[in-house]
Amino acid sequence: MRKLLKQVTVVALMAGMSYAIPAQAQVQVGEEAPDFTLTDVLGNEHSLSDFHGQFVVLEWVNHGCPFVRKFYNAGEMQRLQEKYTEQGVVWLAICSSRSGEQGYYSPEDAARISEEKGAKHTAYLYDEPGDVGRLYGARVTPHMYVINPDGILIYQGAIDSIRSANPADIERAENYVVSALTQAMAGEEVATPVTTPYGCTVKY
Repeated sequence: MRKLLKQVTVVALMAGMSYAIPAQAQVQVGEEAPDFTLTDVLGNEHSLSDFHGQFVVLEWVNHGCPFVRKFYNAGEMQRLQEKYTEQGVVWLAICSSRSGEQGYYSPEDAARISEEKGAKHTAYLYDEPGDVGRLYGARVTPHMYVINPDGILIYQGAIDSIRSANPADIERAENYVVSALTQAMAGEEVATPVTTPYGCTVKY
């Protein structure tokens, strides 16, 4: 039991919600990020290998999740998406929610929600079977990954250092994705390459 408790972190959500239990990642920092091909809301296919030579951020998303809403309702996720895509970073939002589960939307609804929220990601991708999410070990939303231009995973885990759904905590927290990109784009090693993600469980 003690060993299990050390391996699993339980994050309480707000009243009436369930609990998020991050699992061990299936990919390792310092290794090549597995390639994948997914379709966006417009029906276009995108492969990770298409973006070799660029930094890539993977953001697991579920717009019904209070932790995701924390960042989108405050405009913070959109601000980061815009800031880094303007610098040539590819930002892929991935939805692994199964049809009928929280977070799954039709392509039309997903496109509408992205527009309403002013999302600035490169593409919103569907992973309804959950194959890519399981491949990467994505268990919560938002679960974040950063890949360097050589295709090597350099960060995975939480978006920031304060495990809450309160937008007021954004300003006080260290944003691990920002730190990883800032350091890597300056030619430095990422100081904190792995953290424990927090959020709502991915609805596979």
